[in-house]
Amino acid sequence: MARCEVCGNDYSMSFEVHAQGAVHVFDCFECAIHRMAPICEHCRVQIVGHGVEADGRWYCCAHCAKAEGEARLVDRVGSIPAG
Repeated sequence: MARCEVCGNDYSMSFEVHAQGAVHVFDCFECAIHRMAPICEHCRVQIVGHGVEADGRWYCCAHCAKAEGEARLVDRVGSIPAG
């Protein structure tokens, strides 16, 4: 068993996340997200999906990046083909 580094729960199904040379131990995805997800520079939401990055700054979407002055990022290019 290992202790979650966020909540302290000593749990038999804890797991490790290896990132940027460090090892983190969590008891659930919620704690992993709380500790590791970047925060959008505009709306301050934790970025759980891919997010977008420009010049070392992270955003949850191109809309938030644009609101902060980043014009190069778009949510999608062109139109979605009919199905």
